[in-house]
Amino acid sequence: MAVPAPFLVLCACVWGFCHVEATPDTQSSLDSSFCHGDLEVIYPQLVIDKCLIIPKDGKLREKISTVWKAPQIYFPGAHKKKMYVLVMVDPDAPSRTKPTAAFWRHWLVANVQGSALKRGQIQGATITDYHPPTPPQKSGFHRYQFMLFEQPPDAPVSLTEQEKSSRGKWGLQAFVKKFDLGKPVAALQFLTQNYKD
Repeated sequence: MAVPAPFLVLCACVWGFCHVEATPDTQSSLDSSFCHGDLEVIYPQLVIDKCLIIPKDGKLREKISTVWKAPQIYFPGAHKKKMYVLVMVDPDAPSRTKPTAAFWRHWLVANVQGSALKRGQIQGATITDYHPPTPPQKSGFHRYQFMLFEQPPDAPVSLTEQEKSSRGKWGLQAFVKKFDLGKPVAALQFLTQNYKD
């Protein structure tokens, strides 16, 4: 019986992820399906353009947590005259088995210019400053999710004073609904764990 080519490609991708970390926390098909829309997250030595697990070798986990600043964000599908909202969250805080502080808000930028996104830049109003992925020790893998929403015209996006007081336990769905952001036009995630583990 012939196996469809897309299935083989999917298997190759999944196996490629799994050989990096053979643990129960490897990339699931649900994680893989999260990524869509050709979004790219660009760190100095790492370009993330699909759902993946950050390998332990090469000190990438340490650099992403302690060295590198906010990444460049490239979205070739952006409309030059539209604005976007960029969200980065950790849905696994403090751990994937007990995400009692989810969603942890790592970065929030509104009024992002579509013309800048097409050049791999973020030009907009930073609502929450970038905070690098810093999963606690012995907490396993965490998903770090980037979502790009089209911002409705003349819709100022902000956080309440209560939301500003803490990055943890953020009501992402309520935020999306409040500002009528709809579904993300593009999304990307990577998995990593504490670089000392």
